Amino acid sequence: MSPDYYDILGVSRETTPEELKRAYRKLARTLHPDVNSGEDAAEQFKHITTAYEVLSDPQKRAVYDRGGNPLGGGGGRGGGANGGFGQGFSFDDIMDAFFGGGAQRGPKSRMRRGQDALLRIKVDLAEAAFGVARELKVDTAVTCTSCAGSGAAEGSTPTTCSTCHGHGDVQHVQRSLLGDIRTSRPCPTCYGHGTVIPNPCPECAGEGRVRSRRTINVQIPAGVDHGTRVQLAGEGEVGPGGGPAGDLYVEINVARHPLFTRNGDHLMCNVTLPMTAAALGTHLDLPTLEADLVDVDDHDSDIERTMGLEIDPGAQSGDRITVRGRGVPRLRGTGRGDLLVDVIVETPTRLDDEQRELLQQFAKSRNEEQPDGQFGSGHKGVFGRFKGAFK
Repeated sequence: MSPDYYDILGVSRETTPEELKRAYRKLARTLHPDVNSGEDAAEQFKHITTAYEVLSDPQKRAVYDRGGNPLGGGGGRGGGANGGFGQGFSFDDIMDAFFGGGAQRGPKSRMRRGQDALLRIKVDLAEAAFGVARELKVDTAVTCTSCAGSGAAEGSTPTTCSTCHGHGDVQHVQRSLLGDIRTSRPCPTCYGHGTVIPNPCPECAGEGRVRSRRTINVQIPAGVDHGTRVQLAGEGEVGPGGGPAGDLYVEINVARHPLFTRNGDHLMCNVTLPMTAAALGTHLDLPTLEADLVDVDDHDSDIERTMGLEIDPGAQSGDRITVRGRGVPRLRGTGRGDLLVDVIVETPTRLDDEQRELLQQFAKSRNEEQPDGQFGSGHKGVFGRFKGAFK
């Protein structure tokens, strides 16, 4: 009697091809002689392989369901004349079982997605902080207008490959101790497409795309930093065969600013004061970063060019003044960072006789003619803290 192939694979007679493949994969992973050293593992593997060979072929399955012998000859247990995998069994099915799918069957499309492109642009700090619109010249592959991406010359079309007859792959049969092993390889004539282009387009040489320079407009959002990449979907390289374009990435390079530096969402700058202004306090007009966005002669702009900065009396070198909300707008959020102004007190190095006499009188009035000075690292050691605790 012919064996019950459905029972061997553990499926019902109404099973779908996908369910059949999953069942075979599951059994093949456990019964293959390379992974199972059991005495009857090899024999069982032959049975499930023969069962899958029959049931995965619609014509053989129909013969089997009618009670016939789809493998020919006597017995019905299959295996072909040489046993093993069965006559002409595809090696790709075994690869599917172990690696989850294997190579794509059938002809592959000439149309493929294009590659992504990268373009670097340089912007000023103010443009990176508050955003800017740029017009860019991009040199990429675009769809050939002569053939509309088909690759064929005008008036002609691709024809079916005479080597693989449109299948995209060719079969190779190799004899082995386990029987005939059939493998599929991409057709060397059409490279797996199933069709050939006898008359390629003279503009693109059958590629379906040509290189061209075009102009695009890009909006750089407010808050970008050095190294940020802005993605422009579908503005990259057009794919072969007129396939969809990849994406264009615009990488931002921020130029140095003469006054401000950036630290995250914060702006930082230094202000140098003479000793007298630091001691007495003063008011400064600090240029704003927004002022870089307007022309010098544009007097009608409502952008604030300067901002008032108050220096309290007794300011010291190293003091930091924080101006809330005057930093860089947050790229992925609301509000702005802060402006951090570091104070540097400048000591005069050249004095005339009158200035020196005035400073000596000032030092005498403060009893600072012979200052003791303060030395140290800025923190107390263990013994210093111990000593200070008893003062």
